[in-house]
Amino acid sequence: MRRAAVLATVAAIATAGVPGSALGAPTTGVRLLAVGDIASCYSDGDGQTAALASALRGPIAVLGDIAYEYGSASDFANCFTPSWGRLVPRIRAALGNHDYGTGTARVAIRLFRLPPQGWYSYELGGWHVVVLNSNCDEVGGCGRGSPQWRWLRADLASHPARCTLAYWHQPRFSSGEHGSNTAVAPLWNVLAQARAEVVLQGHDHDYERFAPLNGIRSFVVGTGGRSHYPFAAALRGSVVRNDDTFGVLQLTLRPSGYDWRFVPVAGKVFTDAGTGRCR
Repeated sequence: MRRAAVLATVAAIATAGVPGSALGAPTTGVRLLAVGDIASCYSDGDGQTAALASALRGPIAVLGDIAYEYGSASDFANCFTPSWGRLVPRIRAALGNHDYGTGTARVAIRLFRLPPQGWYSYELGGWHVVVLNSNCDEVGGCGRGSPQWRWLRADLASHPARCTLAYWHQPRFSSGEHGSNTAVAPLWNVLAQARAEVVLQGHDHDYERFAPLNGIRSFVVGTGGRSHYPFAAALRGSVVRNDDTFGVLQLTLRPSGYDWRFVPVAGKVFTDAGTGRCR
């Protein structure tokens, strides 16, 4: 059933095109795709998003909760690999709470060749990209003076890029079912002080975009295929919300700015697009 759904989605994309995208069109800048909350043996949504991501170019920032329910070897083998397995070479993953479902995130860390604590950084098209671990209890906390906080300050100081993007799993701000995570506030504050442009997160199974807060434009992109969560009351600064569409966020990173577009899976029409400048 899952294989049939994937093939049907691929066929739909091939015949109808990808909504909101410009496959094959010349563009400037470097592409980065982003999505979290992905693979489950109880949903075919991950097959739809895998087909979509396969049709789009660029590395993929996976925002955690990669293989439900527990991030076990069995979950990855049976629920993630049939749909998203072919995309592993393109993935640059952050760890989610379900990835620690066995007590460790060992399977995800090994598959995606992550550092043991799950935080790292890389360069992409002139941008400095920081990947953090919002499972604070698993890594010695996220507060001032914690190992991750100290690493982040040192990393940003040693990479004074004009444009900076960060991503992790549990969102600092969210109008969704899980809500905002204050534990990561110290990390957010370090990024704000460093004049970062964009933060990407998952955890709530919806799409939400905030107006810049402390100078940072924040997205929740928990639309990878697991399920949909309804919104609670909208937080101040929330400008776009959708809770019924799987898809991926497509970013085009340029030397002095960026464009974003939410690309829905075949058969859905919701999208969100815009542009921003580096500070």
